[in-house]
Amino acid sequence: MSMSSSLIHTSGKDASNAKFVTMENLSKTYPNGTIALRDVNLTIKEGEFLCFVGPSGCGKSTIFKMITGLAKPSKGTLDVFGTTPKEARKQSDIAFVFQDHTLLPWSTVEANVKLPLALRGMDKKTQHEEAQRVLELVGLKDYMKVLPRELSGGMKMRVSIARALISRPKLLLMDEPFGALDEITRQTLQMELLNIWQQDKSMTVLFVTHNVFESVFLSTSVVVMTPRPGKISATIDIPVPFPRDESYRTTAQFSDLVRDVNAALEHE
Repeated sequence: MSMSSSLIHTSGKDASNAKFVTMENLSKTYPNGTIALRDVNLTIKEGEFLCFVGPSGCGKSTIFKMITGLAKPSKGTLDVFGTTPKEARKQSDIAFVFQDHTLLPWSTVEANVKLPLALRGMDKKTQHEEAQRVLELVGLKDYMKVLPRELSGGMKMRVSIARALISRPKLLLMDEPFGALDEITRQTLQMELLNIWQQDKSMTVLFVTHNVFESVFLSTSVVVMTPRPGKISATIDIPVPFPRDESYRTTAQFSDLVRDVNAALEHE
């Protein structure tokens, strides 16, 4: 493998940062006998933007399910915000964005976005103000009263992201959110997501993608996983400062980093 050893590390930020999510010897075997993960070790620090890449079925989504408390490890330990995933989820500090926008078709954009606050019993004035705030972040403030069927695929994904952001999460999990979009829309949303993340560097983002170019453009580090049973084969630092713009995609450094991630994938 031609990857430079200087680009491989075990965490994406300075070691002085407090641990945010810690996985130690994390394994998951499903009742049908499928071993999804085996002995995963990873420390995630606050403010990182980690992209997870690997072949289908390598356990990327399983890791996300365990972080949110929707699945339990078969072995090992998982610590989220200094407590269990189940307790961390109760704090409303974790938000999830899926590849499918999962919007309620009969509800307006505003109603979809403020749903997490409505479910928590927050007063309607605050719900409305917070919906305005996050829809402005994603460029959809003028679409509050529109139904999802009137929106393009990219706009629906923006609404889904706004709904995740309305709770001001510490941790944002994104499972292939741009996978179904055309390339132009995808690149536009990548840029918008980075802009949102840079406005709140305390928010940590974990992002699953099959697109190596996307992972190198977005992240502070790329986590490369092996085929099932999934393990972490390399964590590759992306030492490119923020803010990033479209010109970064055409640089030699970008090409070199894409090559490094591909080499790690091919090695496995």
